[in-house]
Amino acid sequence: MQLSEIIKAIEAFAPSSYQEDYDNAGLLTGNPEQEITGALICLDSTEELIDEAIREKCNLVIAHHPIIFSGLKKINGKNYVERTIIKAIKNDIAIYAVHTNLDNVRMGVNAKIAEKIGLRNCSVLQPKKGLLKKLVTFCPVEKAAEVRDALFKAGAGVIGNYDECSYNVSGFGTFRAGEGANPFVGEQNIQHQEEETRIETIFPAQKQNSILKALFATHPYEEVAYDIYALENEFQQVGSGLFGELETEQDEKEFLKSLKSLLKTDCVRYTAITGKKIKRVAVCGGSGSFLLKDAIYKGADVFITADLKYHQFFDAEGKILLADVGHFESEQFTTEIFYELLKRNFSTFAVRLSKINTNPVKYL
Repeated sequence: MQLSEIIKAIEAFAPSSYQEDYDNAGLLTGNPEQEITGALICLDSTEELIDEAIREKCNLVIAHHPIIFSGLKKINGKNYVERTIIKAIKNDIAIYAVHTNLDNVRMGVNAKIAEKIGLRNCSVLQPKKGLLKKLVTFCPVEKAAEVRDALFKAGAGVIGNYDECSYNVSGFGTFRAGEGANPFVGEQNIQHQEEETRIETIFPAQKQNSILKALFATHPYEEVAYDIYALENEFQQVGSGLFGELETEQDEKEFLKSLKSLLKTDCVRYTAITGKKIKRVAVCGGSGSFLLKDAIYKGADVFITADLKYHQFFDAEGKILLADVGHFESEQFTTEIFYELLKRNFSTFAVRLSKINTNPVKYL
């Protein structure tokens, strides 16, 4: 199949618009029209990974971390990044990265951590703003249901665990069709009043084109009246970190030992024991120190993340237990997300999980 089909499926799950400004997720090498014979899934696309892809006859590598993060001025093989890119291009291997956009979706990286440690009733720890818009349109009463259904099918009207959400008001609109118009109702050069329904519904900003396409395809008027508003509402399904609860509370030391086993890590760095039981848990795969205040505000008993610096452990101030499980360890299950996604969308497509451990950090 074409690479573009795979990218479409990935970005429907983790839209590229959800990545952070500093990130470089997306197609790093390759052509969207390239025919893909097999995909190798990994956390890091290193030289060794490209060699594995060659052996496994996979011409697509799907990675969590982008191998190209900052700009490349020259590509002459002087470091591992350039050598990886050269080898991938020479062997016609596409590299696609799904990084902070996968961190930010509700069922992404943090959901996998939550699944592994048995969290329930999960919600996004720090929801993002500025990702939602509202559509307002006006149509004849008898066509309102058809227009609403089309908007819902295009992705509008989802609020948390509810869908097909809209607000509707009855009223009347006025218009006068001019010369050359072909009005659905009314006559040229005569003002017309029409009983109409005002439909309001929200949608994720990246779906605007498909929402408008559905509106124009089903609305009966020659000139469709509509407004689009940018919203500052928090998007509860998109953002940083995750907050949930254990089924039963645990002793702190017991929880840390269990965490070490469940996340298959050789080292858990943690703050002083607080003496409280662990029930409410905040998690953030990768570098999540920026969420400490959110975790405390939410009332979490423990915050699980990685890459905490020495002085950041002091910031817990006895209010919360901090557990640093390691960057690779916190994100290692990301490959399962890719595998499940591709198998769900392309059941006969050849998908392989890399057998190489790319963790650059070793422990004695």
